[in-house]
Amino acid sequence: MKVTVIGAGVIGLSAALMAQARGLAVTVVDREGPAAGASAGNAGAFAFTDILPLASPGILRKAPKWLLDPLGPLTIPPAYALRIAPWLYRFWRACSPRAVAASTSAQTALMDLSRAELEPFLVSTGTLPMLRKDGNLQVYESEAEFRASLPGWEARTAHGIEFRHMGPEEMAALQPGLSPRFIKGTFTPGWWSIADPKLYVQALAERFRAQGGTILRAEVTGLAPQGEGVSIQTTDEPMSADKVVLAAGAFSHRIAATLGERIPLETERGYNTTLPPEALDLRCQITFGGHGFVVSRLSTGIRVGGAVELGGLSLPPNYRRSEAMLRKAKAFLPGLNTEGGVQWMGFRPSLPDSLPAIGRSRASPNVVHAFGHGHLGLTQSAGTARLVADLLTDRSPAINLTPFSPHRF
Repeated sequence: MKVTVIGAGVIGLSAALMAQARGLAVTVVDREGPAAGASAGNAGAFAFTDILPLASPGILRKAPKWLLDPLGPLTIPPAYALRIAPWLYRFWRACSPRAVAASTSAQTALMDLSRAELEPFLVSTGTLPMLRKDGNLQVYESEAEFRASLPGWEARTAHGIEFRHMGPEEMAALQPGLSPRFIKGTFTPGWWSIADPKLYVQALAERFRAQGGTILRAEVTGLAPQGEGVSIQTTDEPMSADKVVLAAGAFSHRIAATLGERIPLETERGYNTTLPPEALDLRCQITFGGHGFVVSRLSTGIRVGGAVELGGLSLPPNYRRSEAMLRKAKAFLPGLNTEGGVQWMGFRPSLPDSLPAIGRSRASPNVVHAFGHGHLGLTQSAGTARLVADLLTDRSPAINLTPFSPHRF
């Protein structure tokens, strides 16, 4: 069987490697090449404890205040507000307690599968030495902020996630140099990370090629059923395959539309600054939840980034957002050296209920969708790859895929 995977990010390449392991002949096609999009500049976290959807009552309470700050944790550029209105309506509907409970249950199942699949996948691809298990410290500036977080931690307890709350002394022992403005914190040891997300995805590409895979650089412009297979239109020569995996990140909905499928995918534009490795003695990732960003330790530097800008694919980057996060990081970690940084902006593909689209196309059972992971693409890559491989080989999926149906909206 000949399989073409559209997308050479962490989802596409992970799926390609697992398909190879099932004995399939796989070609990967990408408009820019391996690790060119969100897979290059994310925070590098395997956030297996992050089971709560972005769409939640808590976000609805915070959103009005955040939206008043154009450089805050959540912003919608005025030029894009009208266009994103239908997506925001679906997001609002996904914030009901019943919807959140269903999304949390589905997210937990995918997280558990992804965690179980990760280390065997890293071993099989020769990338296990890149895995780190330093954990994550989420910090709070007030008792009120800490108390507001407790329902989320209770939900994690119900799903067996390990964590411990900390006072200032224990936090200082874990991460020296943290500003005293943070009076409490919560440490989750099950939050893992990769040495560098771009180097990791490039290593996956190298392993894929070494095992006989082909990576082509071309932009896919359309798909169509063709007999027992799929016709693939590109900016270069047309292609065909027995089966296709659509894993093109934030561009996936455009390709799905050529099959007649309307999938409400939007773009969370994420920003960061990567500082030199010596910028801070960082012991674990730190999440500043009230400000919507993280500081993470990579082998290649200290990365300060996050926030959500719902601005689509065409507007120019607003790097003032990177600068604002860096100023805050300096205030929160006074020992941080903010000189010599490199700024970045990338597209996170997001669906309104915070769950990815994983499943077969309605237009053709030979097209498998695997996109829309938001800020959890790296985290859920191994689990998604397992599910894609199951679908390609007509095995029963490892978890119930109904909540992830591309046609649920």
